[in-house]
Amino acid sequence: MLTTKFITENATEVIARLAKKHFDASLIVSEVISLDTLRKTTQTKLDEVLAEMNAISKAIGDLYKQGKKQEADEAKEKTVVLKEKSKELSDILDSAEQKLHTLLLQIPNLPHASVPEGKGADDNTIERSGGTIPSLPANALPHWELAKKYDLIDFELGVKISGAGFPVYKGKGAQLQRALINFFLSNASQAGYLEIQPPYVVNAASGYGTGQLPDKDGQMYHATIDDLYLIPTAEVPVTNIYRDVILQEKELPIKNTAYSACFRREAGSYGKDVRGLNRLHQFDKVEIVQIQHPDKSYETLDEMVNYVQTLVEKLELPWRILRLCGGDMSFTSALTFDFEVFSAAQNRWLEVSSVSNFESFQANRLKCRYKGDDKKTSLCHTLNGSALALPRIVAALLENNQTEEGIVIPKALVPFTGFTLIS
Repeated sequence: MLTTKFITENATEVIARLAKKHFDASLIVSEVISLDTLRKTTQTKLDEVLAEMNAISKAIGDLYKQGKKQEADEAKEKTVVLKEKSKELSDILDSAEQKLHTLLLQIPNLPHASVPEGKGADDNTIERSGGTIPSLPANALPHWELAKKYDLIDFELGVKISGAGFPVYKGKGAQLQRALINFFLSNASQAGYLEIQPPYVVNAASGYGTGQLPDKDGQMYHATIDDLYLIPTAEVPVTNIYRDVILQEKELPIKNTAYSACFRREAGSYGKDVRGLNRLHQFDKVEIVQIQHPDKSYETLDEMVNYVQTLVEKLELPWRILRLCGGDMSFTSALTFDFEVFSAAQNRWLEVSSVSNFESFQANRLKCRYKGDDKKTSLCHTLNGSALALPRIVAALLENNQTEEGIVIPKALVPFTGFTLIS
């Protein structure tokens, strides 16, 4: 969430920068400025009324002591009028603050200066790439056929139990899932991330804290009776650990990692993007989160991107990194790099990770702050990334490594699977 102070002092800049995200902020910024002006003037009037009430209240006792009953009674009557006035002003102030807060929640984060112009995915820029795209035989199978051939994943059984987008992993398919989770967590721990096991449901305050609410309300599964939300990513509970927390500067950076199941309604998804593991309602993912000093967050973003690169390299997958354009960025991000791996049987690139710097946007919602040596309290910067999301990694591993003998497991993963081949 952008601060009111920043918006009012930099209105033209806010409008211009949000235009890169194809968000017209002119009207909402004007409303923020008007409400902020109303809030300030009302607060001033309220302070004056309260000060006058306090002065009169103190004088009333003296008037009674001096035997000036009539003047004291008149003063009491005046305080009654002032109380009504203070209530009226308090109501106006509360209303203005509530409306202002609602507006602030609707304003996206400002994109970083390095974010390229563009409307959608076709306008993202390739930063770098690596790995070798395998040459598969003409009869190569897509992962959903391989999953059936080797009895790894049962999509139809998932439909029976829950519905489309909830696959059932079986045998070596389930073991491969567990192996990847352990592989990702082990690598994260070695990179200095503290492992967290978070809840899979969060309250509304947590959803607002990281920016999923109100922006992604319709995309989240909502348990309405308890007003709890199934998490779309471990980012939400892990980052909310630091909601309403004041850290010491020497504690930064804080590095956490967490495995979780992730739940997304994915309303409106259709076509080839939803075949097999390409798009699911429930999937597994390992997340990395950092709470960092503002002066070091972009250095940290580069570090996190480089770390995720090591994971796809160890899995021997062809990969590329995209810098997202303004039109393809999330509501909360200031700068995002997406990782894609090549799925040889589908002949397409699949997104497997987003690594983002949110600057102080989430921290302002969370009230996640740090105190420096000068005792001054400031907002932290928050960052996170998928390291990694499993479904499309599994899809690429199955497709790219298929041979006549079976599916070959990458060497780095063998200590975690306990087998070298799926046959």
